[in-house]
Amino acid sequence: MPEADLDRDRRADVQRGYELTDLNPRFIALFGIGLVVAVALAVIVTSLFLRYRAFQQARQETPVPRLAREREITPQQRLQVDAPKELRQMRAAEDAALGSYGWVDKDAGIVKIPIDRAMEILAKKGLPARQQEQKKQ
Repeated sequence: MPEADLDRDRRADVQRGYELTDLNPRFIALFGIGLVVAVALAVIVTSLFLRYRAFQQARQETPVPRLAREREITPQQRLQVDAPKELRQMRAAEDAALGSYGWVDKDAGIVKIPIDRAMEILAKKGLPARQQEQKKQ
């Protein structure tokens, strides 16, 4: 295009108050609509793909055992208020259990005796024959 034509177009544009070679508003609107449709399609396709992959992954995983699904609620924390007192009580209960006579199985004739007494009896009798043989080996 010759330079004279370009100068004439510029002068005409200045007289009109705007440039005639701007983009057509219809094309701008169509481009915007097309862009929105393209983004919407991309979102839909991506979400469908992600759901499909999640379904595939869930199908391939091993099922969760029933006990893992039905867990009991964990009890609240129990703090020791008086630890020395609780230790004394626990040791007293242990000493009472280890230092008393009682039936373990009355029908079978099995009794429990204090540890000190059991050690005295074993010291007088000696070890049972089978335990002596194991010690020699």
